Amino acid sequence: MSYPVQPEPLTLGVHHLALVTDDMAKTIDFWTDVLGMPLVHAMKVPPGLGTGPGNRGNPPYEQLRHYFFDMGGNGLVAFFEVPRDAEPSAGRNHVGGMQHCAFTVSQPRFQDVERRLQENGVDYIGPIPQLPGLLGIYFYDPNGIRLEFACQPADGVSPDVIGCVRQTQAEALAELRTLPGVDEAWLNRRVALLPEG
Repeated sequence: MSYPVQPEPLTLGVHHLALVTDDMAKTIDFWTDVLGMPLVHAMKVPPGLGTGPGNRGNPPYEQLRHYFFDMGGNGLVAFFEVPRDAEPSAGRNHVGGMQHCAFTVSQPRFQDVERRLQENGVDYIGPIPQLPGLLGIYFYDPNGIRLEFACQPADGVSPDVIGCVRQTQAEALAELRTLPGVDEAWLNRRVALLPEG
């Protein structure tokens, strides 16, 4: 099967996901000991960048802890530590909320994560089939963040994430046509880079 030539990707992947905790020590223990993602940078946001005109989108508090963990694939997971009870808990299913974060892993790492969850008494769901050739394990971190570890066993240690989910034009159109208020020109633009067959 041949695919149409795609434009060069706009990004090289995720640099970091910025999440929020109110207990950095507990977060470090979970993300390093249970998930095996080492802490690689620990800092406080410099003074003047939490409130006022210097804020760059950080939580609106001064000198927050901002720690980074190596999630593999040359990407990071970062946490800001906001003061306890200063903010309401996020609604995972609210518009603008993060429903869950899925990490791609090889089959050996998938099995290792499942073992680590069991050894640490972390409840999880799975492994369950997600898409053809894709298995997932779902669980929560201590902050109530829903996580998934996703594995494509047939791909070994080099998962082809896009190849696993890429549909044909007809497959995508079957769903896209259920959107209200779209016309054929719009639909054809959206599937132009998908394979025909």
